[in-house]
Amino acid sequence: MTRSFNRAVVIVLDSVGVGELPDAAAYGDHGSNTLANTAAAVGGLDLPNLADLGLGNIVPVPGVPPRGQLRGCYGKLAERSPGKDTTTGHWELAGVVTHQPFPTYPDGFPDELIDAFSRATGCGVLANKPASGTAIIEELGEEHLRSGDLIVYTSGDSVFQIAAHERVVPVEELYRVCRAARQLLTGEYAVCRVIARPFVGSPGCFVRTDARRDFSLPPPRPTMLELAEQAGLEVVGIGKIDDIFAHRGLSQAVHTVSNAEAMATVMTAVRRNGAGVVMANLVEFDMLYGHRNDPHGYAQALEQFDTALGALLSELRRGDAVFITADHGCDPTTPSTDHSREYVPVLAAGGPLRESVDIGLRSSFADLGATVAEGLGISGELDGTSFLPLIAC
Repeated sequence: MTRSFNRAVVIVLDSVGVGELPDAAAYGDHGSNTLANTAAAVGGLDLPNLADLGLGNIVPVPGVPPRGQLRGCYGKLAERSPGKDTTTGHWELAGVVTHQPFPTYPDGFPDELIDAFSRATGCGVLANKPASGTAIIEELGEEHLRSGDLIVYTSGDSVFQIAAHERVVPVEELYRVCRAARQLLTGEYAVCRVIARPFVGSPGCFVRTDARRDFSLPPPRPTMLELAEQAGLEVVGIGKIDDIFAHRGLSQAVHTVSNAEAMATVMTAVRRNGAGVVMANLVEFDMLYGHRNDPHGYAQALEQFDTALGALLSELRRGDAVFITADHGCDPTTPSTDHSREYVPVLAAGGPLRESVDIGLRSSFADLGATVAEGLGISGELDGTSFLPLIAC
């Protein structure tokens, strides 16, 4: 297969959804529109570079009007996989749709599972209920310091989260505990992610640290990343991409913890010669602002990304194509602090691509993975339909 571009830079703006999917009400997400509602809550956004690529042409966004002449291509993707989890969203973006929903635990985990976890780790358990991560450590952090028992909680997503104070449970020990949980959480209990949530501080002022790690299930079959690596291309995962894909399909992984660090790492990767894929997750939209219902922080993070995007676009080589998308929503203006079931944007730009193209509404996130694979001349079994014929020069 021939290549339309030499390198694909895929940037996932974690949780930047663009409106509720048709089945959103079944997930409790009626009315969610992370991008537009955030913009409305702050009186409009200033995103000139994203607007230049067509962001305001996808959905009405206060402060980001649609434009006629664009530097990029624009559209939106619908999720075919059930759920609204980071892992399933990323897998589908990389060309693998999941067909069975991962288990969730709105009433906490079954006693037999918690008992098995305690036996495997030698640790007692506090909480065992759905909760906000910041609220649960304020509620139970002091008891955790006194007893040494782990704070185990979940959310509306398929996650088994373990919070521990670094003074009580050193970070590497917490990771060991999470790996033990990951081994237990199989079969009917196969939650999508086990998440280590270390924190520091004292009662009344506990703070989660940057040492969070996700222990995901591996994808059920090769993704676009694995196919690219098998084809001899360089595949660089940035942010929590290594965790999301269970370290599969990556020739290099750089685990970053902030949007700024992730974008700086993307810039470093782009400045190197080479062919392949650079895929980055920008976690702060979701972790710091969506889950904490902070639209002002969310808006500021979007504007900071827009500035970084301008610098990235100026660094692209002739054979580079950049794709900007998201994995789900997390509307900071709704009462829920969980992810929201939303469409996600797709923006595409670069020397090998046309400009001012409306990609339209695509029926699967997997169309992105299929497009990147075709553009790189990669063959293999992927879900989705490539939109490369629409955008390639």
